[in-house]
Amino acid sequence: METPLSDDQRMIRDSVAGYLRDRYDDAERRRIIDSEAGWSAPHWQAFAGELGLLGAGFAEAAGGLGGGAAEHALILEEFGSALVVEPYLSTAVIAGGFLKASTAAAAPQLIADAIAGTAIFAYAAGEPNARSNPAHVETRAECRGANYVIDGQKAVVLGAVGATHLIVVARTSGGDRDPEGISLFVVDANSPGITRRDYRTISGGPASDITFTGVTVPASALLVPEGTALPLIERVVDEATALLCAEANGVMRRLHGDTLAYTSQREQFGKPLASFQVLQHRMVDMLVAMEHSQSITARAIELLDADPAERARAVSAAKVYVGKSLRYIGQQAIQLHGGMGMTDELAVGFFFKRAIEIERQFGSVEYHLTRYTRLANAPAAIAA
Repeated sequence: METPLSDDQRMIRDSVAGYLRDRYDDAERRRIIDSEAGWSAPHWQAFAGELGLLGAGFAEAAGGLGGGAAEHALILEEFGSALVVEPYLSTAVIAGGFLKASTAAAAPQLIADAIAGTAIFAYAAGEPNARSNPAHVETRAECRGANYVIDGQKAVVLGAVGATHLIVVARTSGGDRDPEGISLFVVDANSPGITRRDYRTISGGPASDITFTGVTVPASALLVPEGTALPLIERVVDEATALLCAEANGVMRRLHGDTLAYTSQREQFGKPLASFQVLQHRMVDMLVAMEHSQSITARAIELLDADPAERARAVSAAKVYVGKSLRYIGQQAIQLHGGMGMTDELAVGFFFKRAIEIERQFGSVEYHLTRYTRLANAPAAIAA
């Protein structure tokens, strides 16, 4: 059964949907991804000031709206239906999750700046050899007096172009795959020693490979006590994964809606395609997959505050089902559009590309299926 929305949640959803309908249509998105930055500062400021979205997950005492994962999910589902490319997930969800748990003196000001839209974060965690394992960290941070010096490489850092800060996962002790010895740093994105190789993902959004060469940061850049970050990383990334599934639901909703509209208009043998029973069955199968994805996503979000093993199982189960549904619905949408589906003339091709990206982000279907199986067989262990 669908959980009823509160008046505040309904207002958030409706305000986001109205804004995107009026000011973030397909043509606007194409203009944004074709720009040099690949995202829009004016829209970002509107999200911050006009809509107040960047404070959705922060406490009212910090200047936010006092919401949490449920509010993020409403926003991201609408963002998915419009393919919004601005870095909401990395800033409001991931950086927000770390900053709310941080013991750093700078955290309250960084939260205020994030809510205002002046601090923009990218999550620099993934590495070439990590294969989605959050405990596999080769990037090193060596303590030298009152500072740390960071050396290493991060791959496919989404939203680094235009970010003011990087949330960097680095190892301060132990071997490359040890769960202990992992630390979190907030780093000025323009610090000496940082080099980026920027590129676009298949859906057009900006991403970067980043090299850290002798990047010096003060000890105050540590977000949590040295070497203790892995449990927090697992919790925040699980939340981000569940909320990515909410974005995926918006992508699937648009794929299904556009396909239904197209088959209702396109004629074959003098009849609309939607009048053929075999195609009606396929459209129903798409709808069922979409609705089941919404249900399993809602369940994962409900369990984000459960014990770590239960939370992780719920999130991995959702990522597996949603990933499979994304691929199925995307493939059906492309096929039912015929050759037009892969052209830039229609939006469906862009949504299919984003669906492929989401299926891989924060771990593929295969990764999460393996993770779920391991957790189910050994519930006390949360190895990724």
